[in-house]
Amino acid sequence: MNNIGRKKIVILGAGFAGLKIARKLAKTDYEITLLDINNFHQFQPLFYQVASARLEPSAISFPLRKIFQKKENIKVRVGVVKNIDTKEKKVYSWHNVFDYDYLVIATGCTNNYFGNKNIEANAFPMKSTPQAIALRNKILLNFEASLSVKTEEEKTPFLNIVVVGGGPTGVELSGALAELKTKVLPKDYPLIDFSNLKIYLIEGSDNTLSAMSKQSQKYSRKYLEELGVTIWTGTHVNDYDGKTVTLANGDILKTNTLIWAAGVTGNVPKGIPQESITRGNRIVVNELHEAVGLNDVFVIGDVSYMETKDWPKGHPQLANVANKQAENLAQNFRNKLKNQEPKAFTYSNPGTMATIGKRKAVVDLPKFHFHGRFAWLIWMFLHLMLILGVRNKLLIFLNWMFNYFTNDSTLRVIFLPSKKQRQLGQEYEDITT
Repeated sequence: MNNIGRKKIVILGAGFAGLKIARKLAKTDYEITLLDINNFHQFQPLFYQVASARLEPSAISFPLRKIFQKKENIKVRVGVVKNIDTKEKKVYSWHNVFDYDYLVIATGCTNNYFGNKNIEANAFPMKSTPQAIALRNKILLNFEASLSVKTEEEKTPFLNIVVVGGGPTGVELSGALAELKTKVLPKDYPLIDFSNLKIYLIEGSDNTLSAMSKQSQKYSRKYLEELGVTIWTGTHVNDYDGKTVTLANGDILKTNTLIWAAGVTGNVPKGIPQESITRGNRIVVNELHEAVGLNDVFVIGDVSYMETKDWPKGHPQLANVANKQAENLAQNFRNKLKNQEPKAFTYSNPGTMATIGKRKAVVDLPKFHFHGRFAWLIWMFLHLMLILGVRNKLLIFLNWMFNYFTNDSTLRVIFLPSKKQRQLGQEYEDITT
């Protein structure tokens, strides 16, 4: 394909927003480069199901090059952004330099540890497929290790799991771990007294799922407590050294596993001026997704911050928002080719949802609220529709049905990296960074 004279668009990030806009601009008269640290797209809402041994990692990961095999105007590149020169219109990554006419930043967000270095060093995050696998390994290794110690006091750190953050991620993970505790693991570890396995969900605000309706907050808490999850709201974690959680009130919990789902911060690439960044480490944009103070730089997804009349504190950092922003910006790029005016972004929240366990979920729609089995079916259907690829949809559906009828997932395996794998990982890191 002849690319001479084509405008170049560089897209940073292949999450929901980056992938969506790239797909929407396929087979257009733009030359597009999609740059991401991974060579695959990962479905973040289901990370917790990998961590709780319900799904295999490949079911929620999809190779980027396969997606764009027949899209001749799109190039996929793997690497980390080292710097952006917005004046010269260049993106620097490892040995590569990418020139652009238009830059789209869709780098998402990462965990916010609020400056606590101990928690950052010792807690388990869950913002990627490899991190979800690492968490699964840790949980299963804890049970193996608990068989080798004699006293209940020695077993406690292995059998306590602390989840910090009562948003959808924390709630869904807590529910999944509770079902693992009650329905699955006792068959594998008959010598462990699982009444001693405690799952704590700690939330700083007064309610879990604080962004959802009072009804959904009520039922989600009820479902979690029925599953045996201990919920502490209005509680803050001050420190964690890898063995002991220290709460703001001075209380302590002994655990080898603290999972951090307590907030996010924008993942802003180096080279964006500080005056373009606002609270939450997000880049300020106007209603056309243009970064304020920068030319030909557009920002979409979790890392963008757009104040509107309906959303005076910016849009929620949700996959649906990211997809809608990507669709709007893609249409505006198409309009450029036709010399048509761009369209300002508007967003109407279609609803939010969370699943707590088998036949247990909560769904908030603009005019209706559901809970229980029907909400669970809605949750399953909508998530299946969002998964890329027929194979992945089928694989996930079959896994869900097998787990539903048997309560006996076959994914309770521990894969630890060998020396060679660690070496390859270091070589990959050296290449991509």
